[in-house]
Amino acid sequence: MPRRARSELRFETRFALGTLATWRLSRMLAREDGPGDAIVALRAKIDGTVLAGLMDCFYCLTVWVAPPFALAVARRPRDVVLVSIALSGAACLLEQATTRAEPAVTFVPDDPPTTSV
Repeated sequence: MPRRARSELRFETRFALGTLATWRLSRMLAREDGPGDAIVALRAKIDGTVLAGLMDCFYCLTVWVAPPFALAVARRPRDVVLVSIALSGAACLLEQATTRAEPAVTFVPDDPPTTSV
């Protein structure tokens, strides 16, 4: 039986695609309703379970979403764990780079002091 040809994509390309896929799927699961409200229905089913808390945390989700993509990115089986962690980290960096941060403190100046003459 002939061996199947491996992807001709370079590692960098596979890693970039894996990062984007990890980020997109994690973001959809954590922050969107999903196509046809499928994610909303899933959330309703798992409400009150440990999985419900996981679905609320983008960063936690990347840890679980990345491994299947790592299988496609890594060339050797022993590299899958390292690539999985790297994909999760890269997706987290991408999330931080694309999310507007609200300021922790808003400065509101006091009314100017009144002077008596």
